[in-house]
Amino acid sequence: MVRFNFNNFTLFAANEVEKKAALFFSDEMEIRCGFRPALSENNEYCICFHIDDTTEISDDFTIEYTGASLIFTAGRLRGLLFACAQFFKKAVFSQEYVQLIDYIDGVYSPHKSIRGHQIGYRTTPNTYDAWDYEQYERYYRDLLLMGCNTVEHIPYERAVSKRNRLMKYDEEDFLVEASRMADEWDLDVSLWMPNCEDDLQTGVERRDKLFARLPRLNVVFPPGGDPGELEPDELLERCKAFRAVLKKHHPNAQMWPSAQQPHGMPLWGEDFLSALQNYEDAIDGVITGPNRAFDLDVLRKRIPSDYKIRLYPDITHNVRCEYPVHFDRDDWHYSLTTCLSRECINPRPTEYSLLHKLTDGYVIGSVSYSEGINDDVNKFIWSSLDLNPDQSVRDILEDYARLFFVNTNPSAVADAILALEKNWEGDPAENPHIETTLQMIIGLCNENPKLSDNWRYNCLLFRACCDVIVRRRFMQETSQIKHAINEILRGNIESAETNLKEPMPETYFALRRTIDSLAEKLFNQIGLQLNVETYCADNPERGAVLDTIDLPITDRLWWLKKLEETENMTKEERILLMQKLASRNKIEKDEYYFSFALHELHSLGVRQKPDFYMNFQGDRPHINTGDLPVCMFKLYDHFSFSCKCAGFAPDTDYVLQFSFKDSPNTMTRHHKVTANGITIYEGKQFGGYRNEKFEKEMLPDGYAAVCYDLPKEVFINGCLELEMTEPMMGFQFSEFRIVKKI
Repeated sequence: MVRFNFNNFTLFAANEVEKKAALFFSDEMEIRCGFRPALSENNEYCICFHIDDTTEISDDFTIEYTGASLIFTAGRLRGLLFACAQFFKKAVFSQEYVQLIDYIDGVYSPHKSIRGHQIGYRTTPNTYDAWDYEQYERYYRDLLLMGCNTVEHIPYERAVSKRNRLMKYDEEDFLVEASRMADEWDLDVSLWMPNCEDDLQTGVERRDKLFARLPRLNVVFPPGGDPGELEPDELLERCKAFRAVLKKHHPNAQMWPSAQQPHGMPLWGEDFLSALQNYEDAIDGVITGPNRAFDLDVLRKRIPSDYKIRLYPDITHNVRCEYPVHFDRDDWHYSLTTCLSRECINPRPTEYSLLHKLTDGYVIGSVSYSEGINDDVNKFIWSSLDLNPDQSVRDILEDYARLFFVNTNPSAVADAILALEKNWEGDPAENPHIETTLQMIIGLCNENPKLSDNWRYNCLLFRACCDVIVRRRFMQETSQIKHAINEILRGNIESAETNLKEPMPETYFALRRTIDSLAEKLFNQIGLQLNVETYCADNPERGAVLDTIDLPITDRLWWLKKLEETENMTKEERILLMQKLASRNKIEKDEYYFSFALHELHSLGVRQKPDFYMNFQGDRPHINTGDLPVCMFKLYDHFSFSCKCAGFAPDTDYVLQFSFKDSPNTMTRHHKVTANGITIYEGKQFGGYRNEKFEKEMLPDGYAAVCYDLPKEVFINGCLELEMTEPMMGFQFSEFRIVKKI
């Protein structure tokens, strides 16, 4: 291993670009160990920065050992900065020296040509809108240390300013300065800019003024949808006109629309492919992301090879998104989903490593969809794999630790991050590892007390505390409900109610207060907005964990409300109804019940067709008020559904009953249900007949219990293959049951 003593550590840089890289290096050294190496006037140095004017301008760089010195060589500034990053990823510090844990000499050529993240200054992010220019520049530097070469910004989303009380600048005044800072550090600037103008000419005039103000602009990204409601011909016509304006002010800049399909335009994707043939000079490449028109492999096969593809991966969201937690199986437990919601602190290193492998061969790079620092670990994982896909997740996390958790055991930091990801596996009551993870993370600070001032550490600690809170409450309330139901079945209503009202212990509330304290600390440290009222989060699903952490995660409150609703009944009527509620989801052994919240998708025996949407309801404070039982927390939203099940009684008629979200849609004409290939219903929305008694007793407002008869003739030796389709508008339902017809 190579060691550099501070008493003779100097840098050498000849021209202005090299000196800029040396300044970056000195700044990062001082942050990490308090020592600031000086520039040498001669050849006695530890590190030399060298711009090679003869090489092709790229992100490649070389690190060379020459005795006790290192030479960083690149064709441009950011190449030298990537060499600095490689140094700091492998560096450990003491008061007297810096030591590299490994040899870092070699020629480095990044795997992907586009490596970046979206850090838009607008109201929706859970962090960025609270920053000033200095904080943005600091994060630019962090992104360079991650190996990024691109930052993506956002002008007025709807062509008008929408500022909140945290924002220090007008969005487009900020955009100009953000572009200038990016240019200073040799970062490419991408602009996510939807087509929000009513007409082409207004759009041209707006872009002409905006593009003229920006010191640097490399790519414009107009989404096809999300938002966007233009037919493909009009979208590409605008791209052509806007590209001309772009070239006027930034001759080398490019136009990259996305193949994201607008809602309500099911044929948009095919029309987009057809329109491309007529607009070869309108665009330079294609982006794909959430609400994609085609799966990535299909898109790559169907658009001409001249068009490169850039990925727009959503690494910031956990639910109601393109890549929900456990995206390959969508089984994140409803209690965790409820409390942590869509944008909590979410390190998912192994999962995003898998996603990177699945998408790698189809794209030339990516700029992620990000709404704040909740996904900071995910940014580092994704960018590191874009640099070098052969790295292991553990090595990447240890690099992350050496960069941002200075003087902390990198292996212990990596273990803590991996443990947080494991916290989300399965039922939290069956995962004692959640408690261990919190102790691991507390242990990091015990060994290095300075971590309490490190926002990245406090993010991990906050998440670990939240996971423990969910587990403890879920376990206690589940136990309370179990005992209450036993009392109900024995006719002891008052005893059941007393049991359900038993409070959590003081240790729970002490930890809950710690969560509040950490939220305040994180807001002051990095601008993380963990609730709407105090910290100005845009809405509860935008990282506002404090607004969801206490929501119902069991049926405890549902039971208490039912008990309250029945207070005016006779004792006998009340007991009868409560006992009926206790059997809500119970079936005979030759019947079938499935809830998307309570059961796992793979237990359906069929892999659902791609791009279904799990419209989770539990983390929505205006919905999860105790009126919605947990078995209905997940709404399956798609154009098709299928399952295979068996064990039904011979020569027996059954009833199939769905709990649909009751959203009347007169456009639905081909709602179809088949059983073993036999059509049992086809026609307008839902059809069938309503189970009004079940709706009144068991369903909250806004849901419908719709039944279809399954005569004994449709079963084959007790087996049933069920399929439901609606090709244009789709359907939403939370549960279904197949029970014997009475």
